[in-house]
Amino acid sequence: MRLPAWLAQHLAALRALLVMTVLLGLAYPLLMVAIGRIPGLAHKTGGSLVTVADQTVGSSLIGQAFTDKDGNPIPKYFQSRPSAAGDGYDPTASSASNLGPESVVDTIATTADDSKPSLLTQVCSRSLAIGKLEGVDGSRPYCTPDGVGAVLAVWRRDGLTGPVTRVVSVNQTGTPFVAVYDGVPVQPARAGHDYVAEGGIITPIRGSAPATPAVPADAVTAGGSGLDPDISPAYAGLQAPRVARERGLPLSRVQTLIEKYTDGRSLGFMGEPGVNVLELNLALDGSR
Repeated sequence: MRLPAWLAQHLAALRALLVMTVLLGLAYPLLMVAIGRIPGLAHKTGGSLVTVADQTVGSSLIGQAFTDKDGNPIPKYFQSRPSAAGDGYDPTASSASNLGPESVVDTIATTADDSKPSLLTQVCSRSLAIGKLEGVDGSRPYCTPDGVGAVLAVWRRDGLTGPVTRVVSVNQTGTPFVAVYDGVPVQPARAGHDYVAEGGIITPIRGSAPATPAVPADAVTAGGSGLDPDISPAYAGLQAPRVARERGLPLSRVQTLIEKYTDGRSLGFMGEPGVNVLELNLALDGSR
């Protein structure tokens, strides 16, 4: 006896469901697990964990901070790239800050919790701090000497044209980084004011900083994942004198280790070389 068409269709769909469940829900995952157990792959499929004296100290694929309990850099260690993942390098909160090139105006509120620095101010403050740590010029274009974005809100008589009538340094509540702009005294910002909504034209000021800052870009910007394990050779080279001095090592020894733990471009042409910070610091500690 032939089954009704509707029942035959349902049975065929059920058979397809069972077959695909077995293939993709059981066989395929088990095959992938088996492949991951092949000698030479097991370490990578297990998270590329790094162990020292039977203790897991991290992963070569996930960055981490080398700071003290107060968040200050430990001078004898190479420092990682900034992270926007959770409180920093949190693999359960991998993310970027979602701030882009147009984020140049800080949110200045009456309370610290409601205030928020722009991406430009974050870059400026990090560059200033790293310059102080490494003993180099931490200035950058469009940054004030005190480490915030050098940005003015400018009002003109006819809107976008005409003489300047008012100027506010939107990221500074204290003394502005310039006293006068186009003949008009510059005012400090006040908490709770949206100077764009009030009609101010946002005007970044480049300043006199060198076109190529001494502090590399990856030292002051967080990566998309917030978990970057590598830094650029340029940032590693900037830190090398400090690390050598703190450890009492010849600079050449530290530079040799940087070269050893530098990975080249993928397939020889994709991406940029990177220095694995965890492995480099462990090598300096004598654990590698």
